[in-house]
Amino acid sequence: MVASPHSLLIGMLTGIVGGIMLGGFSPAMGQNCEFIGELFLQGLFALVVPLVVSSMIVGITSLGDIRQLGPLGFRTVLFFLSTTGLAVLLGLILVTVIHPGTPIAPSTMETSTSFMVERVHDKPSTLIDLFKTILTSLVPKNLFAAMAETQILPLIVFSLVFGGVLTTIGEKGLPVIRLFEGINEAMMAIVHLLMWVAPVGIGALIAGRLGEAGGFSGFWPQLASLSAYVGTVLGALALHGLILLPFILRFLGKRSVPHYAKAMSTPLMTAFSTSSSSATLPLTLESLIEEAHVSRRVVSFVVPLGATINMNGTALYEAVAAMFIAQTYGIEMGVGETIIVLITATLSAIGAAGIPEAGLVTMVIVLKAVDLPIEGISLILVVDWFLDRCRTMINVWGDAVGAAVIDHWEDQQKNTGSSSTPPLTSHP
Repeated sequence: MVASPHSLLIGMLTGIVGGIMLGGFSPAMGQNCEFIGELFLQGLFALVVPLVVSSMIVGITSLGDIRQLGPLGFRTVLFFLSTTGLAVLLGLILVTVIHPGTPIAPSTMETSTSFMVERVHDKPSTLIDLFKTILTSLVPKNLFAAMAETQILPLIVFSLVFGGVLTTIGEKGLPVIRLFEGINEAMMAIVHLLMWVAPVGIGALIAGRLGEAGGFSGFWPQLASLSAYVGTVLGALALHGLILLPFILRFLGKRSVPHYAKAMSTPLMTAFSTSSSSATLPLTLESLIEEAHVSRRVVSFVVPLGATINMNGTALYEAVAAMFIAQTYGIEMGVGETIIVLITATLSAIGAAGIPEAGLVTMVIVLKAVDLPIEGISLILVVDWFLDRCRTMINVWGDAVGAAVIDHWEDQQKNTGSSSTPPLTSHP
């Protein structure tokens, strides 16, 4: 039995409000309940690898002719790069106009970032190194190691190749295709089961994180001290998520924005609570297929790819944070440096893992590209856990909008008779 969307939405909202109240008024109890949320999160992560592999293989094999992958893949990547670039540009404009960073004396700056240096010591420092890192990450040294480490990008590449080959070996490939179709259906059924405990898990995660921040008494002072920066990031995310992406959804995807947003309410709330687009991936797939009625084969290809390379919110955040750090250190950023920030923030988001705080790691790439002090990251760490949840929602929303747009484009192509493959399922 599957929970209805209406009851699930009410349960999610109840869980979020309950988690905020518990963690805010009783930090200790909120931290004690966090393990429940961790169990829910681990359940989601356990589904990511089999769901990505099976959905990608099913999506490619359903195309019939693997030559269709070329146009579909090109349109998908081009769309994701375009929306990510627009998000970064929007963030740069807003942070330049608002100018949230106020120069302060170097002696008052927090420089304890040894743990961050430890996490990013092997990250690329130039644009060429960034390209090399992205390209080499496409092919895993060990496929099972990539699965164990949840390296989604190489798994996607392998699944694309494997699924494409299955379509070329005739009847021998049919049993294997049916096997992965069964695996995909089973994974989606498990997602349905997880939905019954999602409100409790989400509430526990929020209660635990707010409890770690010291409840309301500890969180509000942190927020107030960086209010201009937080306001800039949230404002830019809101403009992108509430204006630009809905505009694209309505006029390029030909979808009703309120109806589509309602269909995506569960994954969006899960993205906020888990701050992980990878953990949210199973729910995103389920909601797009079952609630938004986007073609399964488009969703199977576009969404796993988007969860890996389409990080609108992360790229926007990195650009705003880099400019904020420059402003705080009193470093002037010219047009050339700003363009470099735009390019590196867009590209580095491709390599960002869909896990909590991944944006902090890839931000080092942006800072190094324009010679900004890495220790400036310490200025924003205190509120990053909150902003991480907000930008993850935008990441997931961007993937969903992309699926609708690509689905509409595929429908148009089929209706014009430009392909010999069967038309996708139409929708109002």
